[in-house]
Amino acid sequence: MTVFNVSEVESNLNSSEIELLIDGASCGSCVNKIESALKQVSGVNRAEMNFAQRTVTVAGKATPAELIKAVEQAGYSAKMSTAESEGDALSEKEAADEDYYKRLIRDMSIALALGIPLMAYGLIVGEMTVSTISEQLAWLVVGLLTLGVMVFSGKHFYIGAWQSFKNHSANMDTLIALGTGTAWLYSMVVVFAPEAVPEMARHVYFEATAMIIGLINLGLALELRARGRTSEAIKRLIGLQPKTARIIRDGIEVDIAIDQVLLNDIVRVRPGEKISVDGEVIEGHSAIDESMLTGEPMPVEKTVGKEVVAGTINKTGALLFKATRVGKDTALAQIINMVKRAQNSKPSIGRMADVISAYFVPTIMIIAVASALIWLNFGPEPVIAYAIISATTVLIIACPCALGLATPMSVMVGVGKAAEAGVLIRNGEALQTASKITAMILDKTGTITLGAPKVTDVILASGFGEATEFDEATVLQLAAALESGSEHPLAMAIVESAQKSAEDLGSVSHFKAIAGYGVQAEVDGKTLFLGNEKLMHEQGIELGNYVAKAQDLAAEAKTPMYFAIDNKFAAIIAVADPIKEDSIAAIKRLQNNGIRVVMLTGDNRDTAKAVAKKVGITEFFAEVLPEQKSEKVQELQMQGEIVGMTGDGINDAPALAIANVGFAIGTGTDVAIESADITLMRGSLHGLADAIAVSKATLRNIKQNLFGAFIYNMAGVPFAAGILYPFFGLLLSPVIAGAAMAFSSLTVVTNANRLRFFKAEEH
Repeated sequence: MTVFNVSEVESNLNSSEIELLIDGASCGSCVNKIESALKQVSGVNRAEMNFAQRTVTVAGKATPAELIKAVEQAGYSAKMSTAESEGDALSEKEAADEDYYKRLIRDMSIALALGIPLMAYGLIVGEMTVSTISEQLAWLVVGLLTLGVMVFSGKHFYIGAWQSFKNHSANMDTLIALGTGTAWLYSMVVVFAPEAVPEMARHVYFEATAMIIGLINLGLALELRARGRTSEAIKRLIGLQPKTARIIRDGIEVDIAIDQVLLNDIVRVRPGEKISVDGEVIEGHSAIDESMLTGEPMPVEKTVGKEVVAGTINKTGALLFKATRVGKDTALAQIINMVKRAQNSKPSIGRMADVISAYFVPTIMIIAVASALIWLNFGPEPVIAYAIISATTVLIIACPCALGLATPMSVMVGVGKAAEAGVLIRNGEALQTASKITAMILDKTGTITLGAPKVTDVILASGFGEATEFDEATVLQLAAALESGSEHPLAMAIVESAQKSAEDLGSVSHFKAIAGYGVQAEVDGKTLFLGNEKLMHEQGIELGNYVAKAQDLAAEAKTPMYFAIDNKFAAIIAVADPIKEDSIAAIKRLQNNGIRVVMLTGDNRDTAKAVAKKVGITEFFAEVLPEQKSEKVQELQMQGEIVGMTGDGINDAPALAIANVGFAIGTGTDVAIESADITLMRGSLHGLADAIAVSKATLRNIKQNLFGAFIYNMAGVPFAAGILYPFFGLLLSPVIAGAAMAFSSLTVVTNANRLRFFKAEEH
């Protein structure tokens, strides 16, 4: 639900957004610390971190230097992106990820190059114990090699742990550093002073340290690879932007870089080319493929005066258009920004995971210490060795990396999937709430209907259809000529309909508007009358049984008008705001999903009843004033409903803002779109069902991820602590714990990527 606040709006007008690339964040608790540190900087209004992408977006008046300093003081590193465009920024991020991936693979290879032979030696040759001087020397060399692995391949874990320690906090790096460091230190004590520990405890665990570092680096590398696929929606949107534009300046056509196009530049686009910036057509006629932006497969006809949008594809004719929005102001740039912000934001279920992560690490450290103490006091010999193994395994298996990834990965894919279908979701909260909607309020005009009157019926009087000069097209042309001087919406509908078949409507003279009745004039020597039944009676024109037909049309939410030529009744011309082709099917989809559908309209009750009946809605409110629409939303909310509101006009804005989720029709006004949480770019109500379906799929995916991460961490800890040992003599190896922890993150990322193949039901 959106709430408007004057001071907040003024603050936002004076603020700007800065995106920082973060290094060193390893789990959900890191997200909390980074966001909290940034929010404490003077001038910061909002700080949202995308853990999956390792970026943070900060809105406010703080300088980049202040923000970077705050992140560094929190124990992490940050830098500003040097890219000049969204595409460059994405390329920069991909290049950085590729370098990081190669570094992780290198570190993994070095660690496993030592760890695997050591593990094989332990399995094949036997115990890794220290009893003789030669064994001391041999294991000393291995210990130094392991130290090299820790410094070279695992230094980022230890640096991260030290930074967290300095800031009096703990994270995933803390657990890894404590686990591997404890195993190495114990092993070195055994090497240097074997007599200081019982003979049964003189076992070294260098292979555990090397294998854990190697496997966790492998898990991070695989996670990074899978994570890259989640930003495909952004890549696809950015890929829509052409690199150059052909403009006409001083009568000369020249190709220039897209960022050099200025407002009011005249741009030429040829068949097959992409529209470079937003503009208004000033010459030409073509069909534009807008499917990548709206999800609508049918090309849209564009003529003089129509708007074109950057990134769409010109299919047929050549066009000249005047640039009306360029750079970051284009609709495509705004869409990219909206999708990115939604991917960065967290639904409440995700914020809960972050809070749990913040407390989870210290809790696990306490459990690890408690586990070691239990082994020391109650365990069999060698108690020290068992205590070290159990504490190390608990620390490693409980790393909450998967927990931190669970929500952002699903949100990124879900928001991107919705964008591909022409549904723009503003924030994670709307994504979550949309799945819970129980009632959907639909505005009528422009939402269920097209929002513009059209001629729907021309019923010729008997005898007129037999004369060629008075066929349907001629009657419509004469009526349009009569109405050509009027600005009434119904008149404009008749003129528009006639102009499709004839450009010349004929010469009009002696035009007269008769208040409450209709209009009359002479066109090409014929006296014409167009109006209501009263006008026909006034002129003595017989209507016969056509009055009943007109009443039937009125019952269908149409406005019938009688048309007479030379004092003889010629036809009934009916005008209506037609129902969109897919409204009936879309409303049926919502109802089949158990959603209560309600229609609101300012129209009269008869019209509302006819439209509601036609689209299958049983509950409607007619003659509703704009200020009453939000009251209707509140009425449903008081009944316990989770309410979605869908509209397209300025008068819908308050209701959109107060609803649990506001849906704006993308073909509507900017005010409605700004007030809504979700925008349907193609103007079809199928977008509602699609948005709800994506929302449910995403939330289901998040719950699967969170369940998997929680169950894995919580269930793994008792086994790591040694709960099976008294019954079966089994104690989990730290190496197995390291492998399981690493691959749990990969499982979460892979599950989130399943959303990429989600398809809403066919319609």
